[in-house]
Amino acid sequence: MKIAIGSDHAGFELKEKIKKFLDDLGYKYKDFGTDSNESVDYPDYALKVAENVAKKEYDRGILICGSGIGMCMTANKVPGIRAALCHNVETAKLSREHNDANVLTFGSRMIDEKTAKDMVKVWLKTEFLGDRHLRRVNKMKDIEKKYSR
Repeated sequence: MKIAIGSDHAGFELKEKIKKFLDDLGYKYKDFGTDSNESVDYPDYALKVAENVAKKEYDRGILICGSGIGMCMTANKVPGIRAALCHNVETAKLSREHNDANVLTFGSRMIDEKTAKDMVKVWLKTEFLGDRHLRRVNKMKDIEKKYSR
């Protein structure tokens, strides 16, 4: 599995820790920035990750900012992206099982490092359940198509 990862300045330090964690777990990833704590605009990095996941160059994406909200909102503007803002392991797991989320977002100011790592690990290992959930995900895709014209 190939992962696209990105952050703004507020998420930079946690992103660096998550990258090391991904290394330890044996996942391949590409860091789409930012490269420091210097102030940047989160939409620039959310767009890079989301576009690469949408083009299927990467299987999944991880985005980190201060709250996770801006990254999630921006990523979800890209057709084909189902970004989920998660705050704990349960929401991360459900975002995969029920919603087939392909981008995980979270806030470095909202959760601690251990929670972030636990969420990432569960989110990457959890498969989409399909069945009745597929019907619902397909309805989301239909809405996206309707408004992407």
